[in-house]
Amino acid sequence: MLARILGSTAMVAGLAVAAPVGADTTLHLLHINDLHSRIQPINRFDSTCGAEDDAAGECFGGVARVATAINTLRGELEAAGENVLVLDAGDQFQGSLMYTTYKGEVEAEFMEAIGFDVMAVGNHEFDDGPENLARFVEMVSFPVISGNLDLSQSNVLSDEMVPDHVILDVNGIQVGIISALATDTAETSSPGPSIIFQNEIDALQADVDALTEAGVNIIIALTHVGLPQDIRIAEAVTGIDVIVGGHSHTYLSSSDPDRAGAYPTMITNPDGAFVPIVQAYAYSKYLGHLEVTFDDDGNVVYASGDTMVLDASVTPDADIAARVSELSGPIEEAMAEVIGESTDVIEGSREVCRAMECAMGNLVADAMLERVREQGIDVAIQNGGGLRATIDSGEVTMGEVFTVLPFQNTLATFQLTGAGIVEALENGVSQVADGAGRFPQVSGMSYTFDLSQEPGSRISNVMIGDAPIDLEAVYGVVSNNYMRGGGDGYSSFTTAENAYDFGPGLEEVVATYLGENSPYTPYTDGRITQAE
Repeated sequence: MLARILGSTAMVAGLAVAAPVGADTTLHLLHINDLHSRIQPINRFDSTCGAEDDAAGECFGGVARVATAINTLRGELEAAGENVLVLDAGDQFQGSLMYTTYKGEVEAEFMEAIGFDVMAVGNHEFDDGPENLARFVEMVSFPVISGNLDLSQSNVLSDEMVPDHVILDVNGIQVGIISALATDTAETSSPGPSIIFQNEIDALQADVDALTEAGVNIIIALTHVGLPQDIRIAEAVTGIDVIVGGHSHTYLSSSDPDRAGAYPTMITNPDGAFVPIVQAYAYSKYLGHLEVTFDDDGNVVYASGDTMVLDASVTPDADIAARVSELSGPIEEAMAEVIGESTDVIEGSREVCRAMECAMGNLVADAMLERVREQGIDVAIQNGGGLRATIDSGEVTMGEVFTVLPFQNTLATFQLTGAGIVEALENGVSQVADGAGRFPQVSGMSYTFDLSQEPGSRISNVMIGDAPIDLEAVYGVVSNNYMRGGGDGYSSFTTAENAYDFGPGLEEVVATYLGENSPYTPYTDGRITQAE
């Protein structure tokens, strides 16, 4: 296994900026991002993989494999006298019943066991408020950082708990780690009004300047803003040498033709220097390994590496696997309950559900509308970002439904004018190019969107049932409590009339609907179309 992992780095030396020279400083950065509580192994659809499939060699990742990959690589590299840092670019929280049940305790336990050096705050670290992030920070010994948070109004978090940056001594080498978090976290999570988000570029430049003034000339940005924003940061901020990112779940590779981009992605900064950007997909499926060499002035002169898939060839760490099994015991019996059957794959990938009509969006929105139709509800609107996995054909378990819908959202019903619905749809398609989670999956209605138009004027041909929408009329709407509270930018929902946010859990609604319509046949029917 070790030869396979190390070999992946050697194979991609051709992508280096330049060959290493002399006695310059070399760092090996081992990194993951967006684990999303995939503590147990995952299947090819990023859902929890069953023990039988794992035994058959069909699973990926899980923290026991992450531990093996990191510990093996780190051990070999350090034995050879190399400098190694292990980094996490955020979103350890939310995405499986391990988080739903233990609220970050298991993530803290396993990050400690593996030995991470630094973690960036991700937006989902705020899903249970700043209180739970503070609880997590107290449980770990490594720094958890974010540089564009103003915490001065918070009585829960402080700059001491979540510093802007950290300086690490790596075998006598001073390495500065800075960080930034997506500024729309107030919409995508639950940080509360006391957490103030500052411009990422301005905050990062200030931290670079502070580190440079302190004599630190090797600076790594560990960010949770997504690859498009990482590219903008690299192009705008002087003094950043490397960006290790997360948030957009981007699969970068130096060797896989099916990659979303090159590993590393090289961007030229304002001073004309190359800045390598790396990211390693999500859900524990890959480990990133970047080798980067700096000259005496801290300039990158060499950068090479790859993401390595943590498949069945990576033997899980036995101690961690045993602990995972112990923690999952109370969960597995309930989650193994078969609640229905699907005749085909129910597509729920972020690439599809955040950009167009998807089968999972139709299932969830249809289930929502069916549950409350008799209450005078006309349409359902579900954010694509709330759909977190695909379900395979065959038997469907409660655990699979929870993996798709891990947020414990409840149904929210309310009344909204036709104009308010159109405003909501405009918000939903305003950030398609960025892969934002606000994309609206719907039921009981149809619409067309045109990305060639400016945000705010992209929606047309809205039909409620078989009739064109009446902007003056009032309609019954069902969504989830997160969106009703303004999440993902759905501000028009916050002033809706006759709102009730405490309906049944969304996962229970979908499980019941699947059971009542089993065997369920996934479908799309053209309810969402994109203008040519």
